[in-house]
Amino acid sequence: MCAHKVQAPRWDQQSLGVIGAGVMGCALINGIRQAGLLDDTQLWTAVKSSRSQERVAEATGIRTTTNVGDYIADTTLLLLCVKPNTVETVIGQLKAGGLKPDTVIISIAAGVSIKKIQDALGSDYNNPVLRVMTNTPSLIGQGMSVVSPSAEATDTHVAMAKAIFNAVGLCISLDEQHLDAVTGLSGAGPAYFYLMMEAMADGGVNVGLPRDVALTLVAQTALGAAMMVKQSSRHPAALRDDVTTPAGCTIAGLLTMEDGKIRSVLARAVEEATQIASKLG
Repeated sequence: MCAHKVQAPRWDQQSLGVIGAGVMGCALINGIRQAGLLDDTQLWTAVKSSRSQERVAEATGIRTTTNVGDYIADTTLLLLCVKPNTVETVIGQLKAGGLKPDTVIISIAAGVSIKKIQDALGSDYNNPVLRVMTNTPSLIGQGMSVVSPSAEATDTHVAMAKAIFNAVGLCISLDEQHLDAVTGLSGAGPAYFYLMMEAMADGGVNVGLPRDVALTLVAQTALGAAMMVKQSSRHPAALRDDVTTPAGCTIAGLLTMEDGKIRSVLARAVEEATQIASKLG
């Protein structure tokens, strides 16, 4: 039996509008351009004010407008990079501007379900909708993104969304039921690591290291440990055992962390963030 073959996206036939060119919107624009997926003539963005219009146009070099109706008629892909509480308003503006019922909509609004977007579109629209959870390391090309498609989205639409977010890091696809957990883990995850890194640097300062040196040691150690997990395909527990010699300093440090119940605290942090994420939309 032959495997299902996904039709390759035809990027030369696409026009992409980015609604909301804040930090994440601009990061995605830059990633798309650097990956060579689309050229500047195939990209446009919509912003709230004329001041933002000038800033974004200068920063990105692409068409920038305060009126989505200027370019939406020829748009095949839309990236919604707006705050969760503005999604319904923005969709109303898109419809009033001439949104086509076959334009692919990709949303990064945290907690806003595919159904909520479809309800805002109404029964006259059957747009493919893809919901994406990403995170802030996308700003430096090291993001973690997860895409979930609606029933109307094809494998080719998923491939297009993954290509866009792979341009700023790594992107995988999952059913939407997992998106709140993804938000609690990788969406909020950078903040957990920043807190741990800050605490470890404080420990270094406490035992005599200059703070800038302590931060350098922590950052590179965290980066190296993460790359070991990614590249070795070994379980973190096995990698930890490699560092933990009998009667050594590492096991003493680990036991102190276990005394503080660090495992359950981190796991509970993910659980709590997931619960909050489920209410954002």
